Amino acid sequence: MQNNSTDCFGHPKGLFLLFGTEMWERFSYYAMRALLVLYLVDQVQAHGGGLGWDHASALRLYGTFTMLVYVTPLIGGWLADNWLGQRNAILAGAVLMALGQFCLALPHSWFASPLPAFYSGLALLVLGNGLFKPNISTMVGDLYCATDTRRDSAFTVFYLGINAGMFLAGIAVGITIDAFGYQQDGQLLRNYQAGFLLAGIGMLLALLLQLTLAKPLLGSIGTEPAARKARRLQPQQSTTLTKTEIDRLKVLLIMGLFTIIFWAGFEQAGGLMNIYADRFTDRSVGNWQINPTYFQSLNPLFILIFAPVMAALWLKLGKAEPNAPLKFALGLLLLGIGFLFMVGASLQYSADSKASLWWLVFAYLFFTLGELCLSPIGLALVSRLAPLRVASLLMGTWYLFLAAANKLAGLIGALVGAGDADNEQQMVTNALAIFSGFSLTAVLAAILLYFLADKLVYWMHGTAAPKQAVPLHAPAITATASDKAV
Repeated sequence: MQNNSTDCFGHPKGLFLLFGTEMWERFSYYAMRALLVLYLVDQVQAHGGGLGWDHASALRLYGTFTMLVYVTPLIGGWLADNWLGQRNAILAGAVLMALGQFCLALPHSWFASPLPAFYSGLALLVLGNGLFKPNISTMVGDLYCATDTRRDSAFTVFYLGINAGMFLAGIAVGITIDAFGYQQDGQLLRNYQAGFLLAGIGMLLALLLQLTLAKPLLGSIGTEPAARKARRLQPQQSTTLTKTEIDRLKVLLIMGLFTIIFWAGFEQAGGLMNIYADRFTDRSVGNWQINPTYFQSLNPLFILIFAPVMAALWLKLGKAEPNAPLKFALGLLLLGIGFLFMVGASLQYSADSKASLWWLVFAYLFFTLGELCLSPIGLALVSRLAPLRVASLLMGTWYLFLAAANKLAGLIGALVGAGDADNEQQMVTNALAIFSGFSLTAVLAAILLYFLADKLVYWMHGTAAPKQAVPLHAPAITATASDKAV
């Protein structure tokens, strides 16, 4: 641990550098994610328009892309631990992601086909994310020694940076693609390339912060590869797992399976629900037409509002605070309730043309409440239950559960295009079946996990009790295990 000065709100200055870096990286990623499916299915291919894909193909690609986003951190973490060091990995990842965004921003008119630049952009984003994602949050922890009580408060600050970037992304990119849009036959066409360019600029800001401020504010943190450092400090380690460790690994496996269910539903936000907001939702507020990307800002907005409320609730419950499996179960139940609102939206569309935007607002609200119950627990569980000598490997393995969830989300969302893809009523009927299926599955999973909770707590061997809550002004919320997970 280096450079542990406390002259900025009681924390090392390096924390706020990492806060700003992560905020702009998440701004860049979520600006791109808000556009990706809309860009793929937009039939206007001139100027800054889309690629004209069908909805099923677009959602399948979305699922594959977001899956790879969670596979490559396993490789990037190994490279940083054994070769690059965290700081170099972050810099290399930022450069690759900026290049990826700028590839997506290249005008269609420059090429006979925009697909090579498009696929190159996605590949660069996946590779860059793999280097960036697993390393920056590790550096937050490295600012503090193991017994420093400020660690939870530090992750709260970092978590707010993630959500601030997400919140700004959905609004800023929506304004940009409209402001730089094109008029054709009296209709405003979106300029997606301008949106991708904005995402690239956000990534450059993250890179600039690291290049100019990392050395004075972080000192030597992240410069030595972690595995090399561990071998230097602890040259001999036992590799045999004890029975207690095996029990704890069983808990991680079971909780990981329930994690797949939750995130497969939650990640419909960037795919199927994004399409639903665009095509089947009445987005008019007076004379103003809300851009569908704005709905992507609801989740981080609700996080910023309700995270302190949830932290206060757990603090007030004291010893009655639910253990980790019960919180997971509650998160799944809330996700199921959220999908009931999307069922209502689909039923209203059938009867009254387009659905009210309030169905989506309440769906995102319950998704967020579920996320707050489940998501902060995931990475915390890994850090508490994983044997120290394989902690990094298991953290990377946990991301594989998220990769599976994202791929599953894309495959299920693609079912909206089954049957007559050009028939909007058929698409809404398909969406109704998908939303109903997610709602039922989430509720049944919550019930099953509720009955498994006692056995899982037993297998945790004393690590299931919630951590002592920190004061209300610094709630103990760590970075989430969703696309926000870093």
